[in-house]
Amino acid sequence: MGRGEKKARENGWPILFIDERGDRLQPLVRRTWAPKGQTPVQHSWDRHDRLSGMAGICFSPVRHRPRLFFQIHQQNIRFDAVIAFLGWVHRHVRKKFILVLDRHSAHRKAIRLLQEQHPDWMEVVWLPAYAPELNPVERVWNHSQYGDLANFLPEGIDHLREAVSASLERMGTETALLLSCFRYTGLEW
Repeated sequence: MGRGEKKARENGWPILFIDERGDRLQPLVRRTWAPKGQTPVQHSWDRHDRLSGMAGICFSPVRHRPRLFFQIHQQNIRFDAVIAFLGWVHRHVRKKFILVLDRHSAHRKAIRLLQEQHPDWMEVVWLPAYAPELNPVERVWNHSQYGDLANFLPEGIDHLREAVSASLERMGTETALLLSCFRYTGLEW
């Protein structure tokens, strides 16, 4: 991050971390409390429908206030979804930013195409291989999955979409939570 951090500070460019995750209709079963002798039973779908989510946390070196961007898709995230997401974020940020992401094949193709079309939108910093602990968006997904949506039994794919969206929208309003996701990475701001 050294090169990206320095450029962000010098030029006032925000730093954007992005990542994806999938959610299924089966609940993530976590330990819970129940009256003695009354084991909780969950009846869930046997279907394997799923949603894919893409999220990004944008840190501004000027305002020091993080923003959470996310989109939820019915299918797997491909390069065209990454391009659309980054275009949407660029319209909100309205300036050049530093993009930090892993080397997923959809990311590599999307970045290659975006840099050909819009070389002035972003500078890219690739995370090292097998280092999810350096991406604060992983902590956002973790909080959503293991906190807000643990033991959640959706009635269908639309109900799951609403629950995931509500969880991420709630996190987007909690500045302290987003900052703690960044602090967890151990990266210096």
